[in-house]
Amino acid sequence: MTAITQESEGDGHARYTYRLRVSSGARTALEAEWSRCRWLWNECCARSKKAHRDGEKCGPARLDKMLTQARTAMSWLREGSSVPQQQLIRDFAKSRAKALKDIKARLPMRQRAGMPRYKKKHQDAPSLNYTRRGFRLKNGRLHLAGGIAVTVVWSRDLPKPPSSVRVYRDSTGAWYASFVVPAVTGALPETGAVIGIDWGVKETATTTSDEHDLPHPQHGKNAAQRLAHYQRMMSRRRPPKGKAASKGYRTAQAQAAKLHKKVARQRQDAARKWAKKVVRDHDALAVEDFRPKFLAKSTMARKAADAAIGATKAALVEMARKHGRTAHLVHPAHTTMDCAQCGARTKHALPLSERTYTCTACGVVSPRDKNSARVMLVRAGLQPG
Repeated sequence: MTAITQESEGDGHARYTYRLRVSSGARTALEAEWSRCRWLWNECCARSKKAHRDGEKCGPARLDKMLTQARTAMSWLREGSSVPQQQLIRDFAKSRAKALKDIKARLPMRQRAGMPRYKKKHQDAPSLNYTRRGFRLKNGRLHLAGGIAVTVVWSRDLPKPPSSVRVYRDSTGAWYASFVVPAVTGALPETGAVIGIDWGVKETATTTSDEHDLPHPQHGKNAAQRLAHYQRMMSRRRPPKGKAASKGYRTAQAQAAKLHKKVARQRQDAARKWAKKVVRDHDALAVEDFRPKFLAKSTMARKAADAAIGATKAALVEMARKHGRTAHLVHPAHTTMDCAQCGARTKHALPLSERTYTCTACGVVSPRDKNSARVMLVRAGLQPG
């Protein structure tokens, strides 16, 4: 299966991900490279803890010096390329600095970035980062520092030369290359239309245009029975603590991971196709800046997770940026209480069971979510289409 995704980096760059065909020799070399990087990460964790106990600093310069000394003393470490090892040092230092910054700012524990943790051999999947000097593309193949060459499944061309690449293995055992390239804007013809978008659980997205509503796809619900079957297989074959897993357990685990991956791809595909349709047909978007995290503690948690509101919203905003459309993020406060016709606000919040909005001031009656979608347009300063 060929897979490609595009994600925004938020700094004028985009990430394009492609499937890799990895030979047995290249797989062995990549896993050996990851073993060195994993050891180096764990050594950084140990040095960080020691520096904390001794009241010393543990910045990138000290870690770089540690890497130089380690490569000088260990031939096993020198066998690998220095590029992913140096990049790992930078990633560790950035992660540690973010955690220390949150501690200094006295953020609540639930909002803090945790300190870097040890990576375990059988739990953490390989992930190697290469900067521009550590890789090259030649004849459709990706050549990595250290003499590793893999075949890229080019489902489409990169818009510009990449500045870096991350090679990683997912939970199903498949290998991918994720390239970072400068973001490219492909302007679409103007339509003169605008649209308001309200997020929900019964329908993933309700808009001011009936033909652009996004019904709940229920990909997770459709796969729930098969997933439960594989999870029961894993439960029956779960090995005792300290014992190696059986072949049956590993097979069930792989099947469950494959099904999770399929559902994630289905959600992503549905979100991107819907986002492309909305962006193609409208010049400006008024999007509810909805944060679905609070739904995780509600009775709608499973259905909300299956709707993938956060991923769909991110795909819509990224698609609008890619094609030069304007996306207005509207604060969601009181959007279900305001009237899109006259602007009056009800005295009490509407219960979820009440699906029709009736304005007590002007008497307009409309579906609750449709009214909220029109409120998005009003708050964004756009005239309803």
